[in-house]
Amino acid sequence: MRRPRPLRTLLSCMTVTALSAGLAALAGGDALAAQQTTSGFARPMPAHVAAPYFEAWTGESPAELAAESGNKYLTLAFLQTEAPGSCTAYWNGDTTQPVSKATFGSDIRTLQARGGNAVPSFGGYSADTTGTELADSCTSVDAIAKVYESLVTTYGVTRIDLDIEADSINNAAGVDRRNKAIAQVQRWAERTGRDVQFSYTLPTTTTGLAPSGVALLRNAVDNGARVDVVNIMTFDYWDGATHDMAADTETAATGLYGQLAALYPKKTPAKLWGMVGVTEMPGIDDYGPEETFTTQDAVKVRDWAVARGIDTLSFWALQRDNGGCVGTAGANSCSGVAQDTWYFSHTFAPFTSGGGKA
Repeated sequence: MRRPRPLRTLLSCMTVTALSAGLAALAGGDALAAQQTTSGFARPMPAHVAAPYFEAWTGESPAELAAESGNKYLTLAFLQTEAPGSCTAYWNGDTTQPVSKATFGSDIRTLQARGGNAVPSFGGYSADTTGTELADSCTSVDAIAKVYESLVTTYGVTRIDLDIEADSINNAAGVDRRNKAIAQVQRWAERTGRDVQFSYTLPTTTTGLAPSGVALLRNAVDNGARVDVVNIMTFDYWDGATHDMAADTETAATGLYGQLAALYPKKTPAKLWGMVGVTEMPGIDDYGPEETFTTQDAVKVRDWAVARGIDTLSFWALQRDNGGCVGTAGANSCSGVAQDTWYFSHTFAPFTSGGGKA
């Protein structure tokens, strides 16, 4: 799938009764997310979580926008190297923003104190097309793993997201290194009593992953790397068609479900659906009006996600969750459709539930 986008946009980038019953079941025990495990480390991610992407290069505070929008969890995008060949990851590839408590540390602690957390995300379209995605840039599996581990020890996060698309998804050497590093981190986490999940954010068609996405997951299986969530980008199909974005989310996710069933034949249907995530782009996406995710679509997708029991609902990006530029496609800071500010956040946020994954 092509996902052309202005560089700045992805600088280092992405019945009432029945509903009430479903959301109540998912939300029960939400306060548990703020507690710690007996090992003293942060609790695992909830079994169902709304975690919109936050554009980390804007200079805004993720904790402040989370409070304003009603989100407990945010996916912080993106981490990448400064230049190809490097094994050091920085926020936005900016050497003044290293992985340290001085960069987003206070914001992440605030999210955690409110019962949520951050999900650091590597890659994105810009990194994936410039050789600065970590596993494309760095040829040492050990060094890649150490970077992932540093996110856990520095920030107390329990999930790491890998946005792999464009050139990166076809870079076989990078795919293999990344999956070997994931497996290495998971062994480290087991030894040290930590919970660390990995999600892959991947491009999709309206019927599921392209062969490159399936091959990436097959390589993970072959390397013994556990993939906790496969988060498909249900936008920017770039196929020239006019889309019903909610309906296409369902068909894309159903196709993914079938692909996961083939990769993980021992998993139950519930566990397979529990590996699925979807990321929308509210309003008019980069392709144009033919791909418009409406406020009505948001309700439909949330209801479907509750019914299916998927893991993650997300959208690109939090800063776009307002109606300040009606008619504009793919804008950085607004959705392009008429909406109340934080409408998509308020619609998706109740999806979050407490406790760890089953």
